[in-house]
Amino acid sequence: MDFQQCRDYCLMQLQSSEDFPFGPDIYVYKVVGKIFAILSENLLPGAPEKVASINLKCDPTEALMLRQIFPAITPGYHMNKQHWNTVLLDKSVPDNEVKRMIEQSYQLVVNTLPKAKRPPLSQS
Repeated sequence: MDFQQCRDYCLMQLQSSEDFPFGPDIYVYKVVGKIFAILSENLLPGAPEKVASINLKCDPTEALMLRQIFPAITPGYHMNKQHWNTVLLDKSVPDNEVKRMIEQSYQLVVNTLPKAKRPPLSQS
């Protein structure tokens, strides 16, 4: 997935909103005011062009497993390293896996919301 595909997929989640609390280049996705994804593009050392990355919430055990499977998945940058992963969108992680991780991050956040505030069709 590239930057725009990730952006579109985050916005497809029920009651998802896009916000810029950390500046114009950091795209933050929330559900009922709670962050489930942070998308940005950065120039990495030695890279000729910007590379997109997304921070996603994850079950701690699965987060460790994903980091072992995919070199492009690392502990969450500027986030709780136990509960968040950063996924480098360099095409090394299959699109379906990135989508699954976005959905899971969204659902983990929705599950923490009071039942009255949860999106009506969420899987809880």
